[in-house]
Amino acid sequence: MATTEQTDDGPTTRETRSAILETDDLTKRYGELVAVDHANLSVTDGHFHSIIGPNGAGKTTLLDLITGRRKPTSGSIHFDGEDITTLPSDELVHKGIARSFQITSVLSGLSVYENVRLAVQAINYPSLSLFDSYFRGSSRQQEINDQTNTVLEQIGLDDQADQVAQNLSYGDRRKLEIGIVLATDPKLVLLDEPTAGMSVDMKHETIDLIEDVLADATVILIEHDVELVMQLSDRITVLHQGSILAEGTPDEISNNKQVQNAYLGGHTDE
Repeated sequence: MATTEQTDDGPTTRETRSAILETDDLTKRYGELVAVDHANLSVTDGHFHSIIGPNGAGKTTLLDLITGRRKPTSGSIHFDGEDITTLPSDELVHKGIARSFQITSVLSGLSVYENVRLAVQAINYPSLSLFDSYFRGSSRQQEINDQTNTVLEQIGLDDQADQVAQNLSYGDRRKLEIGIVLATDPKLVLLDEPTAGMSVDMKHETIDLIEDVLADATVILIEHDVELVMQLSDRITVLHQGSILAEGTPDEISNNKQVQNAYLGGHTDE
């Protein structure tokens, strides 16, 4: 949607993006424990939206609810205008929601190429039979191969295509995981601590890769490195004890007294 604004130079058109993901009073209880408490989250299409908070704040549980790995106790989730609250995770992948995990989830016994190729085939050609997949040299097979090679080039692993995934370095395994996500051509990507356990250099290399290959996607990021979050984010949501404590731009969050006291140590660098 576009809106028109009057300026000194005359009318200008400014694009206004709508929310691609919204949750309404989303709640997850485990007996007396409330892991997510009436969360109202709105993620704008095309934005880099980070979720921060101390351990146990409910961040990963919130991602589990959005991706269908867990079902909410109450509340609803809407994605791209559709109620997806009760849909299973495999259906959500086909609707354009992809997630990478805190712990790498590649298929260790397969090659780098096979990991990405399976993801390309699963999302784009779900009706392709096993016989077709391996024995027919059809144009469809060539499309799958071409898409696989494109992803490998994007993540910088094309020179390790034949390498067995379990033999990759930790950093390259995380690259492969991002490649598997990218292969599903997602509208919304959820990243759960993608730089966990990395050196500073590898962390920045990975973030540069994410910004590059997911430039056209909407991203929800969970990350403990607050400096990194402030650098990357369009919007930030702060969770505290399962509830949304604050939401805003990086500047608004860094200057929020409640956030400083609850999460940022009671002070900022300023």
